[in-house]
Amino acid sequence: MILIETIEKLKEVLFRIRSNGKTIGLVPTMGALHEGHISLIKKAKSENQVVVVTIFINPLQFDNPNDLERYPRDLEKDLLLIESITDIVFAPSTQEIFPTEPMESYNFGEIETIMEGASRPGHFNGVATIVKRLFDYVQPNRAYFGEKDFQQLAIIRKLVEQTKEDITIVSCPVVRESTGLAMSSRNQLLSFAKRNIASKVYGIINKSKALGTPIVSKISEFVLTEIKKLEPVTLDYFTMIDEATLQPVESLEDAKSVVACVAFVIGEIRLIDMIRFK
Repeated sequence: MILIETIEKLKEVLFRIRSNGKTIGLVPTMGALHEGHISLIKKAKSENQVVVVTIFINPLQFDNPNDLERYPRDLEKDLLLIESITDIVFAPSTQEIFPTEPMESYNFGEIETIMEGASRPGHFNGVATIVKRLFDYVQPNRAYFGEKDFQQLAIIRKLVEQTKEDITIVSCPVVRESTGLAMSSRNQLLSFAKRNIASKVYGIINKSKALGTPIVSKISEFVLTEIKKLEPVTLDYFTMIDEATLQPVESLEDAKSVVACVAFVIGEIRLIDMIRFK
């Protein structure tokens, strides 16, 4: 495994790799790695000859300075975790990526204004800015993203379409802890008790499948009522959407594939999840 901290060195190394005709898989991360990230890396490893993992906490994605400040950081631990399954780790400084104020501006239409976009204005422009730069530096054949960040995945696919990148975006299933809680770097910031409570959100949504009704309003009523009983959980949103269009559905019968997206805050930590209904 090679650790690289500058764009110039990264481009130099990858130029030689591409010159030898090798395929490159990219796994962008913000560090604080866990088994969810490991699953992405292993998938990339199985489909490419060289895997590049990026570790960069992108300040543009944070609308809350406190959230950015407390985001978990442990590069040494991350490197030990992935050294046997990764070829290159690119871990640049903020100054390396943004030596001047970034000026990129993207327009993804309605899908950037709902759910995460409504709660975190400008978030997806920040995501697109860093992802496009990483694509330019690495020029991968494939890039790997988790389905937990479901809306982000749709945004990145739009980005590839708009910029005409010759990159295949590969989505990977949500990886969960034994309690059902979706793995997230932010889970590290939760006490054992709060982690346990957070896992109950997934349990409630999963339980709603057993109601036996296709009517989304009835499913939502059950989920919202049960989540209100959880302390100290504050629900940001719960919505059920057509997987293909991200548009809300009124019935499970309205789309070929329906997913539920949820965001909630427990204490001061904000978590998201995605649960497929059909």
